[in-house]
Amino acid sequence: MVGGIAFRELSPVSFLERAAAVFADRPAVVDGTRRYTYAQFWDRAQRLAGMLAAQGIRPGDRVAVLSPNTHVLLEAHYGVPLAGAVLVALNTRLAASEIGYILEHSGARLAIVDSEYRQVLDESGADLAVIDSDRYDELRDAAEPHRVEVADERSLLSINYTSGTTGRPKGVMYHHRGAYLQALAMAYHAQLDTSSRYLWTLPMFHTNGWCFPWAVTAAGGVHHCLRRADAAEIWRAIRADGVTHFCAAPTVLAMLADHPEAALPAPRPVRVFAGGAPPWPGLLERMTELGIDIRHLYGLTETFGPAVVCEWQPEWEGLAGDERARLVARQGIANVIAEPLRVVDAEGRDVPADGLTTGEILLRGNDVMLGYYRDEAATAAAALDGWFRSGDLGVRHPDGYVELRDRIKDVIISGGENITSIEVENALTAHPDVLEAAVVGAPDPKWGEVPVAYVTLRDAATAAEADLIDFVRARIARFKAPKRIVFGDLPKTSTGKLQKNVLRDRARTGRP
Repeated sequence: MVGGIAFRELSPVSFLERAAAVFADRPAVVDGTRRYTYAQFWDRAQRLAGMLAAQGIRPGDRVAVLSPNTHVLLEAHYGVPLAGAVLVALNTRLAASEIGYILEHSGARLAIVDSEYRQVLDESGADLAVIDSDRYDELRDAAEPHRVEVADERSLLSINYTSGTTGRPKGVMYHHRGAYLQALAMAYHAQLDTSSRYLWTLPMFHTNGWCFPWAVTAAGGVHHCLRRADAAEIWRAIRADGVTHFCAAPTVLAMLADHPEAALPAPRPVRVFAGGAPPWPGLLERMTELGIDIRHLYGLTETFGPAVVCEWQPEWEGLAGDERARLVARQGIANVIAEPLRVVDAEGRDVPADGLTTGEILLRGNDVMLGYYRDEAATAAAALDGWFRSGDLGVRHPDGYVELRDRIKDVIISGGENITSIEVENALTAHPDVLEAAVVGAPDPKWGEVPVAYVTLRDAATAAEADLIDFVRARIARFKAPKRIVFGDLPKTSTGKLQKNVLRDRARTGRP
């Protein structure tokens, strides 16, 4: 309190309270045949908080939700914190044993589950109360509106579990202040407003949907729920529902670009935030032709999603298409609420901004996690002089933009030479027959390891292994070209991110 004026602690829940006051009768949520205004959305969230309180949930308790992108998970992003509880959104693609581990580790007392996933929840062996989606609406509607005020904006809002590719998943702790500010950053950079229609292609369980459950509401836009990211359905929503925004991994964009509906461009400009992996320049050029404006983002679960944005510069407008695509394929600069990021060498010294010298990317700001839940050792290991260590290698360009070179663990060291997998992947995807590609290192008795490429070809494509290897050798140093190419679909996470850990295992064991 200053001068007798009280200030409320920051929380993203306040965006819905405001929207209900100023956009009361405007559309807020579309989920199949369901339609809710912002006044109705706010009432439903408060009644969800009341339902949880009636089930014995108290401030600080963890509430898990296992659901695709439906109104249930969207409402939970408000109703759970309104009850003073902590949201644990579960990945719908996890096995029962993985879900069981997360529920036990988080100490969740109650789970709300979509009926489609009830069996996997039951098989998890978790001992907690369960509310099925078949009973959800009835129980919520019967509850009284309820609200617990946020006493400390740095208190725990949600726990988001990492993919666990190098061991057990870690619980990343989000705070109210970070989610509030990150939501504003996303609304600002995406240029959301009351005319925006946001399609839920990115799973809400993934880093709380990059904070867009709160960002879209802050802007007064419309949430279009989507149970699955299907290319035909995305194109239908763009053409029939007037969708203006969505988020996606580059693999989802490649799927859209290769779909029959891509024969005609979008009827109106569509802004897309792309993250999860660096998009290749050729894909960016193709999406521009389709009327889809890509903004590349970079971040991690530990940074509330995108901490870095490839902000468009007006002087890029007059550049040739390939040069413009190269610039916008970079990761970019810190978002509007983050601190300027650093790139440091092995001794922790900042590397020169020459676009050549690689180092580890460090991040700091309001959009960095509180730490890993129940894992002080991992929290300490992730910090360097107060900065978060990303584990990613990049370079800083003279204009201040950062470009990702590789994950530290993905760099291929062949005969003492470093090969970044991204450079080889970009050379491969420049071939017209290649839909997507991933490159990893495979053991080699002479060179230590050599690049192996896993490639998905476009329909009716005819390129052979030798064709692609020659194509790459004509574009980058010969020693960087893959020594072997394996054709087929690439393994991906639930968010469309390539699972290089799976490919590394295949390359190490010699399996296809």
